[in-house]
Amino acid sequence: MTSERSEPAVNADERTMLEGWLDYHRSTLARKCEGLTDEQLRTASVPPSKLSLMGLVRHMAEVERGWFRSVLMDEDAGPLYYSEADRDGEFHLTGADTWQEAYGTWQSEIGVARDNAARFALDDPSRGRDSHSADPYSLRWIYTHMIEEYARHNGHADLIRERIDGVTGD
Repeated sequence: MTSERSEPAVNADERTMLEGWLDYHRSTLARKCEGLTDEQLRTASVPPSKLSLMGLVRHMAEVERGWFRSVLMDEDAGPLYYSEADRDGEFHLTGADTWQEAYGTWQSEIGVARDNAARFALDDPSRGRDSHSADPYSLRWIYTHMIEEYARHNGHADLIRERIDGVTGD
């Protein structure tokens, strides 16, 4: 399976462009994981780091959940993979962790994110608040942050994938 991916039109309106770039980066991460076994997807980048492709996907499921459920909707969604005792739990994989589960959870969170975002205009305030300032976020800010978050982690994914099997490119 090859993930479909296309850049947003250069003349799209702002919302379409932001959503397009977010989807582009979501698809990029999926492409970096294609064709690998569960074992390869659990492979850490460089010891002592626990960073792996599956861990990145699980992390992005947490990030989608955090921004589009907890912040945007003020929903008490709770964590998927981490806990107070293990703040980086999404990266602490075992042989029982599978791509099917990680990918399915990530895609489910993306679906919820899309549904929740569709209820807001770009300038609408989030229902949840910044933990430091108590200010709401705009959907525009959340989209921009999510694009940045994916872009940064896709750079990590590039290096991890190249280390696993030599595949490079975007």
